[in-house]
Amino acid sequence: MGDQAIDESDHAFALPKSLLDTDLYKASFTMQQAVLRHFPNAQATYRFTHRDKNVYFTKECYNRYLTALSHFADFAGVTPDELAWLRQTCPYFDETYLEYISNFRFKPEQVNVEFVTKDGDPELGRLEISASGPWVETILWEVPLMACLSEIYFHTADCDWNYEGQEELAYEKAKTLLQADAHFSEFGTRRRRSYRIHDLVVAILIRASKNVMGKGKFVGTSNMHFAHKYGVMPIGTIAHEWFMGIAALHGYEDANSVALDLWEQVYPKGPLIALTDTFSTEVFLRDFVKDKARASRWTGLRQDSGDPMVYAPRAKVAFGSIGIDYRTRSIIYSDALTSDKALKIKEQCDEIGFTCSFGIGTFLTNDFHSLSSGGTEKSKALNMVIKLASINGEPCVKISDELTKNTGDPEKVRHVKAIYGLPP
Repeated sequence: MGDQAIDESDHAFALPKSLLDTDLYKASFTMQQAVLRHFPNAQATYRFTHRDKNVYFTKECYNRYLTALSHFADFAGVTPDELAWLRQTCPYFDETYLEYISNFRFKPEQVNVEFVTKDGDPELGRLEISASGPWVETILWEVPLMACLSEIYFHTADCDWNYEGQEELAYEKAKTLLQADAHFSEFGTRRRRSYRIHDLVVAILIRASKNVMGKGKFVGTSNMHFAHKYGVMPIGTIAHEWFMGIAALHGYEDANSVALDLWEQVYPKGPLIALTDTFSTEVFLRDFVKDKARASRWTGLRQDSGDPMVYAPRAKVAFGSIGIDYRTRSIIYSDALTSDKALKIKEQCDEIGFTCSFGIGTFLTNDFHSLSSGGTEKSKALNMVIKLASINGEPCVKISDELTKNTGDPEKVRHVKAIYGLPP
């Protein structure tokens, strides 16, 4: 792969570089503090899904992944320097949680990885990955497990790519967004091609934000390690997992409301940005507008599935129905964004009067072309997720605004849809 300069014989190349090398919000620190506060004894199970059925992993990839996984136990908690940075940058973390994370250790025995061969071929197959244990511990597995797997896959199973032109590509993307006065953050940890490209992208976004004049802004990164390394803001909202877990523990009838209330108890000063599509945005907004006082405290919404062009008009109607000026609210878009898609959405929000920003992930940290095609075909990122499967033995489901993103036992999904009055 030419200029990659990676020692592939060393398992460490794919490991996170710090306990902070994860997302602030996505099954990570803010979520972990909320679980520690409310559900310290809850037991959880997570399961991996690779949505692209035509992509297989090699046995070598599997073996290297197992080796890397065993070394997660070597990670210490956050360092004194990182702890000081967390205290200064993230005042919403209390001392109880900071002490907890300082002493945190990964337990690789919580993770099980199986290699299921393809049609009897011993060298190709699918991976079945699960993690089980206390929710407050296993919650930190999702992001690094996927980032590690992606890096190993693209250095063993798919090597038909290189880094040539990536610096220029990242700069042009940032320039396009900044010149259009867009506000955006980097959300690309989970499916990054490598730590190296992630590091490069964040550095380039910062450089572009200093060079390109205008109202556009690189707001920050969801990755705590890079926020610390480069002195930018760590960015995060709330994840589907919170709503899924609350529903399993408290029931589905008022799950959205209970989840918002419990979150607000942990983060009373916010920022309070509500993710709306765990059980469909339709259901969320129906519950949201029942309590004007609470809706007034939550200053924005996050769109993460479905048609983004129907989202702002729908949100405008919802806020207007309870007498809240939608122009004082914001929307964060984070679903499979590209520069062009973000700018199309921004044009609509500007016309309506919504403040909007964009959390951009795979487009920034895993946008490559195959060498064998002469650069004409994409070298596709792994289309993978790790989702909460159960809490205390109760199955968890997600009913997305995009049908292909539904998660959980099909029968349970149908049952929950019936509770919410959604089409089967």
